[in-house]
Amino acid sequence: MMPPHPAEPAEGTRPRLDNLTLSRKEGLRALAEAPRRVQPEILTLKQIATLGEAARLEYDHLRSVWHANLGPLKTPQLEALHEDLWDIIASNQQDGDKAKGAVAVDAFPGLGKTTAVLDFALKYHQQEIARAGAFTASGHERWPVCRVGLTSNIGMKDFNRALLEFFAHPGRKSGTAALFVQRALDCVLECETKLLIIDDLHFLKWQDKNGKEVSNHFKYIANEFPVTLIFIGVELGNRGLYSESDARGDITLAQTARRTTPLTMDAYSVRNDKERRQWRKLMLGLEQRLVLARKYPGMLADDLTDYLYTRTTGHIGSLMTLINRGCQRAARTGAELLDEDLLDQVKLDAGAERARKALQKKFERKRMTTKPRSRAAKTASAKTVA
Repeated sequence: MMPPHPAEPAEGTRPRLDNLTLSRKEGLRALAEAPRRVQPEILTLKQIATLGEAARLEYDHLRSVWHANLGPLKTPQLEALHEDLWDIIASNQQDGDKAKGAVAVDAFPGLGKTTAVLDFALKYHQQEIARAGAFTASGHERWPVCRVGLTSNIGMKDFNRALLEFFAHPGRKSGTAALFVQRALDCVLECETKLLIIDDLHFLKWQDKNGKEVSNHFKYIANEFPVTLIFIGVELGNRGLYSESDARGDITLAQTARRTTPLTMDAYSVRNDKERRQWRKLMLGLEQRLVLARKYPGMLADDLTDYLYTRTTGHIGSLMTLINRGCQRAARTGAELLDEDLLDQVKLDAGAERARKALQKKFERKRMTTKPRSRAAKTASAKTVA
C-alpha cells in the first residue's frame, strides 16, 4: 500500500529557504547547508483521486515547491564556468601581500549567470567548512563567502555598509565610509572570507562620481582584502569595467581592467548535432524531475523539444520559468502532463516572447531543429509508418 504522499524530511530538519536573503550570512549558510530536497513520489491519477483533502493539499504543496526549485541543472555552460572559477580561485592562494585577480561573469539576462555563480559559491562554502571547520583558530565563525547586491547610484559608504550588513556587524548603523571599510576588513580577516561576490554590477554608473568612487574602492579591496572578487552583471564591457581610461583620459580604471578575467555564459544553440544532443540531454534531465501523474518518456525530449526551444530561444532562465509555471498549471488543473496546448496558456517574459516570432518561422520552414539527425530520422520514419 502506497503512502498518501511521499516521505519528506521531518519538520524542523530543513530551514525555510523561501524566507531567506542572500544579503545576510545566515541566509547563505542556510542555503549551503540545507539537506538535499527529496523529490515527491509520482502518484497515479487514481492514487491522487483517493487522497483525502488534507493529504491532497499537502501533496500538491510538495509538488509545487519541488517544481519551483528544479535547478540548478548541470548544464555544459554551468560546468564550464565552474571549471574556470575553480582554476582562478585555486591560483589566487597567494600570500596576503599580493593582490588577487578578479573575475567578471558577464552575460545577458536569463542565461543563469547568478544561479551558476551562487551554486559555485555554495559548493565553495561547503568545501571550506568541511576542510577547515565552522570556526577559525581564533574562535570566530568562518564565513568563506560574502555576497553583496548593488543598487542604482550606490556610493562607497553604501557599499561598505552593505558589507557590514552581510556580517551583521554592530557598527553598521553609524560611522564614516573609512570606518565602515575598516570594520569590513576586520570581518573578512576574522571570518577568513575568501570570496566576495558583487551582484548586479551593471547598476553601477562608472562615469559619474559614485561610479568612479566605487570603482576605485574595488581596487582598494583587491589590494588590501585577501579575497577574490567575483563581479556579476550585464554588458560590463560596454559599461566601462574593462576600460583603461574614461572619456577624459583618467586611467584609474586601468588596474581593474588588467586584473579582471571576463567569463560568460551562452544560450543553448542547436546549429549542429553536438549542440542538439546537449539540448536533448537537458530535456531528458528535466523530464526525470517532473512530478506529474501523466508524464511519459519523451514528453519533453521528443514531443516538446522544438516547441520549448522556440518559446525560450535556448535561454535557461526562460526555460525553467516555462517548465515551472507549466507544471504548476498542469497539477492545479488536473491535466497532469505538459503539452503545447497547456504551455500556450502560460505567460513568459517579454524578451522570450519577442524573440520567439522570428525563431518560430525558421522551425516551421524546417530550417532549424533541435533533434539530432538520427533522432529526427527515426521520428520521420515513425510518422510515415503511422
